[in-house]
Amino acid sequence: MSIFNKVKWILAILVVFVLIVATNLIDKRNFKSIRDSIVTIYEDRLIAKDIIYEISTSIQKKEIALLTGDSAFYSSQNNITNGEIKTQIKRYEQTKLTSEESKIFLELRENIERLIDSEMSNSSEEEVLQKIEHVKRNLSSLSEIQLDEGKRQLMLSKRAIDSIELFTDIEIYILISLAILIQIIVLYQPKRNKEEESNS
Repeated sequence: MSIFNKVKWILAILVVFVLIVATNLIDKRNFKSIRDSIVTIYEDRLIAKDIIYEISTSIQKKEIALLTGDSAFYSSQNNITNGEIKTQIKRYEQTKLTSEESKIFLELRENIERLIDSEMSNSSEEEVLQKIEHVKRNLSSLSEIQLDEGKRQLMLSKRAIDSIELFTDIEIYILISLAILIQIIVLYQPKRNKEEESNS
């Protein structure tokens, strides 16, 4: 095999190698994007949705007890319920919050503190109900954010999947083209070689 042919082979192999490495790096980045989106949907959206539900249930217990005049709840269960709410608030702090979500979450914490203070200071039923309404509004806003962020993460995943499919198609076409090109390079013989063979 002549030096020229060796160089052609080396160049052909290098082109294939660079192509495989480049497409692999692109695919790796897209798979990471999908993985991150799925983790975010679970850890920061589904768990947050569950926490919001738990807090809403606890607030609903308070509201029902207040409206039905259930003094037994306030004497025996209210402190336990407050402890459960505080536990859920700590869990929510561990999730990844958007800037808008952080703002509403801060309001929620403040409104829960005000609600607990008004209960402990024996405020009027109307005042406590007003504080409950503020908490419920915060919880509703946070719940909407979970849906919006979940949709956004799904769109990011879909975009990454579409990108992977596109690059996979491009890889196939490029590899086919390279295979044809390598065959041409390997099988091609310069004209002077053929003339030299016929003279010999």
